[in-house]
Amino acid sequence: MTGIRRQLARQPVMVGYATLLVLVALATGPIHGPSRRLRSLLGTGYESVVENRHLWSPLTSVFFADNAVILLAAVVAAVVVLGYAERLMGSGRTLLVFLGTAVLGAGLGILFESIGVASGELWSRGVSELWSIDPFAPIFGTIMAASCFAGPLWRRRIRVLTTSTALVLLLYSGQPSDAYRLAAALIGLGLGVAFRPTPIDLTWRRSSDHETRTLLAAIVGVLAVGPIISIFSGARYGVLAPLGVLLTQEVSAPSDLLDRCLLGNITRQCVHELTLARVGGIGPVLVSLLPLVTLIVAAAGLARGRRFAAWLAIVVNGALAVLGAWYYGMLPVSGQPYVWQWHHGQYWEIALVLLASVLGPLVVATLIAANLRCFPVRGRPGQRRRFYLTTVLSFLGLALVYVAGGWLLRDHFRPSVTLLDLVTDVPERFIPVGFLRLERIAFLPMDWVSTALYQWVGPLFWIILIAGAIRAIRGGVAGTGADGQARLRTILSRGGGGSLAYMATWEGNSLWFTATGTTAIAYRVRNGIAITTTEPIGPAAEGAAAVADFATMCDDNGWVPVFYSLHDRWRATFTAMGWHTMGIGEETVLRPGTWDTTGKKWQDIRSSINRAERAGVRAEWTDFRSLPVLQSVQITEISEQWVQEKELPELGFTLGGLDELRDPAVRLMLAVDADGRVHAVTSWLPSLRDGVVIGWTLDFMRRRPDGMNGVMEFLIARTAQLMSERPEIEFLSLSAAPLAQTGTDSDADRSGSLAARVVTFLGRTLEPVYGFRSLLAFKRKFQPEFHSLFMAYPDPVALPTIGLALSRCYLPSLSVREAVAFARGLGDPKPAGPVRSGTGL
Repeated sequence: MTGIRRQLARQPVMVGYATLLVLVALATGPIHGPSRRLRSLLGTGYESVVENRHLWSPLTSVFFADNAVILLAAVVAAVVVLGYAERLMGSGRTLLVFLGTAVLGAGLGILFESIGVASGELWSRGVSELWSIDPFAPIFGTIMAASCFAGPLWRRRIRVLTTSTALVLLLYSGQPSDAYRLAAALIGLGLGVAFRPTPIDLTWRRSSDHETRTLLAAIVGVLAVGPIISIFSGARYGVLAPLGVLLTQEVSAPSDLLDRCLLGNITRQCVHELTLARVGGIGPVLVSLLPLVTLIVAAAGLARGRRFAAWLAIVVNGALAVLGAWYYGMLPVSGQPYVWQWHHGQYWEIALVLLASVLGPLVVATLIAANLRCFPVRGRPGQRRRFYLTTVLSFLGLALVYVAGGWLLRDHFRPSVTLLDLVTDVPERFIPVGFLRLERIAFLPMDWVSTALYQWVGPLFWIILIAGAIRAIRGGVAGTGADGQARLRTILSRGGGGSLAYMATWEGNSLWFTATGTTAIAYRVRNGIAITTTEPIGPAAEGAAAVADFATMCDDNGWVPVFYSLHDRWRATFTAMGWHTMGIGEETVLRPGTWDTTGKKWQDIRSSINRAERAGVRAEWTDFRSLPVLQSVQITEISEQWVQEKELPELGFTLGGLDELRDPAVRLMLAVDADGRVHAVTSWLPSLRDGVVIGWTLDFMRRRPDGMNGVMEFLIARTAQLMSERPEIEFLSLSAAPLAQTGTDSDADRSGSLAARVVTFLGRTLEPVYGFRSLLAFKRKFQPEFHSLFMAYPDPVALPTIGLALSRCYLPSLSVREAVAFARGLGDPKPAGPVRSGTGL
């Protein structure tokens, strides 16, 4: 509690504003907002300031909320957004910007309204009598000013999110408060530029293609979310409000219409509205909303660089533009008069609004089509063809069901339908009801069976389309080709990539190659994070370029690149790129050329060797294909016994299992007694240079639960002794325990508390089950060299997602029950022994 009070004391502007909002709401009405008299006195707007001279209203209007929902949202925004801005700028600047944007934002908006009213402009005259009370305008302005004090990534995110939100509200709602909010945001940005103590950095931190995709995805999202704003907005003055109305199923209540018609007002419009009311229900509502859901799906795919999502957005937006033009009479339709007229310049603003509603989706579709190169990720072979086939067949099948079912139920419609009526009515079953307001309805269903047929073929089609689109978008891949493994092994034989490079050959890795084909990077994608298995494999001279090109590839696919298991020689590369780094472990390395077990420090190792010799246990250097059947079965049995002891499943990613032992290039060191009984097994991964093995890296390491004490020390010592007899062997790596460090690496401290907490949490949570720290302590017995390993990432905001992605890499088969156990930290609280699923980081 003391820490919270101290934090609140450092943010007096945020605390004061949130408190005032609550107190004012309690005094004036927290549920429905202030009274009409109070609104006219303290609310702002053209009439309030220009005609009534309430010059104080731009400031007083920001301390009220229209209702309880807006009050709650405003308090949350004040605590989160305004609090963040105050931490960035300080209390003095925050207070000044808050008051300045509240007054200047409304003042600039009212100035434009005055010009519009004087010139007879339609929107200004339509909203001139509205009073605005809006707590969000100064919050928008303050956070925009604070963006100038944020880092490059957050600076762009704040500006894009704030500006796009203000624009959506203005375009689809169009009330004075929406205009004042946008004005306050722009003024806040100007004040931030004036207050910022250092020059503005206008350089891009990411590729321009990524920025283009982000912008287009945001625009498509606006067109999808905007109509929902039109639905719930009390007044629809925005330029794109007509498009939102068309995507709703808003009709009068049947009882009201019936009363009106029976009183003698039997007009064509009366009959039309009455018949529209007969098609109310869940089905028509879904037909109106599901196209918006399709756009949201397309927007998500656009942000990830999916070419399929780009075409989906083009088609849907194009269809909306054509339907809008047809509804407003801009397109001549066969059999109907051409109704689009300018009326000699009268009502040009209405015509402009309607034209914008049609051109909006059309312009978006055109922009996406012009930037298709920014969406390089194509689906797997046949995926798009499968989607198109499914869509066409589902449309034809549902249309056939509608026509055939309608013909069988022709007496259940009024008037009774003919086959031609049903065929011509098919397109209307798949179009939002709002676009059909001017269409004559030929027949209506009269019971629940015919109503179900009439209303639900459209929603079923859109549901099938959306499901297929999601599947197609999620299936996009960058691809590496069928010969990827062969190319990788050729690169490995030449050298490069460090002691952990051979892990790149394991199943589950995706492979990426440079344009020259001489450098490879293995990676896995989890939760939108592309995590490399090891450092780049190839010539050192190509390393920096390979890192940059791989990051660009990830950016094109909408992934966050993360380089994992890097040695210190790579640190300068990522520092120059402006990336963040953090220590994740330490590799332990032995030098066989100087191997010697004399001295007091080696007492435990010598004891283990002597114990094995007395028990008749010998060490065998072999490979899995050379094993007798009995020994291979025993190794499998030992591994299964180990897995069964754990609360969580066997780890993966940089930790090998039984499958990795079967690689012909991998060597095994077994502890076998005189009876042929295997007590323990270790596996060793090769490191090559010019086709010659120059080092081995320890990976798989398991022993029998009832095996001889010290058997693992014995196997490693015998391996080191064997390698000492081979002059070409330069090192013997004991690899590293995942997420465990000796505490000597200061990089974790420099990386920031959040970064340190991510790795600490993962290591602490998995420690009771897998014993990473005890494994690191075990390796210290061999007096190794410690080589720091680190992770590099471009965006610290993504650290929680990176932590989750790492957990999914190490535990890809984690079930719901096991995830709960993971979260609760289940497992043996005592440190486990040094027998683990693997020793690689």
